[in-house]
Amino acid sequence: MLYWFFVKLLGPLARVWFKPTVHGLENIPRKGAAIIASNHLAVIDDGLLPLVSPRMIHFMGKAEYFEGKGLKGRFKKWWFTSVGVFPVDRSGGSKSLGGLLTARRVLEDGHLFGIHPEGTRSPDGRLYRGHTGVARLALETGSPIIPTAVIGTREMQVPGQVFPKKGRTTVIFGEPIPVEKVPEDEITHEQLRTLTNRMMQAIERESGQEYVDVYAQVVKKELEARKAAQAGAAGKETPSGAARR
Repeated sequence: MLYWFFVKLLGPLARVWFKPTVHGLENIPRKGAAIIASNHLAVIDDGLLPLVSPRMIHFMGKAEYFEGKGLKGRFKKWWFTSVGVFPVDRSGGSKSLGGLLTARRVLEDGHLFGIHPEGTRSPDGRLYRGHTGVARLALETGSPIIPTAVIGTREMQVPGQVFPKKGRTTVIFGEPIPVEKVPEDEITHEQLRTLTNRMMQAIERESGQEYVDVYAQVVKKELEARKAAQAGAAGKETPSGAARR
């Protein structure tokens, strides 16, 4: 109910704010399961996609989005809940299994499931290597993958910014990639990587982004380490040394 409250009641205001242009709505099946696999540029991506979709899209989001304190934390929890996001622990192992099982159940019940194959927001606007979890879900359930491109959200909401500024956005739902169901114990790594690469190539074509064959999380860690090193170097610089410069 909260999902449709957001889409129907707040939708007109959100459309004025996001000014979305949509292409490829005919590629979303009228009924039955499908995976909306999208690039990820900003937090508001998960609000824009359901805004333009004719059917409800279920998402998983990192558990931290639901655990924040204060006004900012409450707003984030309300926002993600309102657009159909359920929490998942991304620390790995059995803690992450619950989210994947929920995603599979969503697909087996004939619903749309939205996910970002990169696993996190792009650190610089480029498209990064996709994780194979999307391909596994597709093969286990026989659900088609709809490669989707979101354009313009990064300019509206830079990393660390809570409330997006006004702007223009575009969403392109690409031609579905049909997937035949495969028994779990027969799925190979080669199948997973081949399907994942095909999906990422389709997203690259639709989004126009430069593709980087590295996981976004790796690049984020490198950037964080570089910033920490620069901050440490600046802290060691003495006032007298700075004055001599």
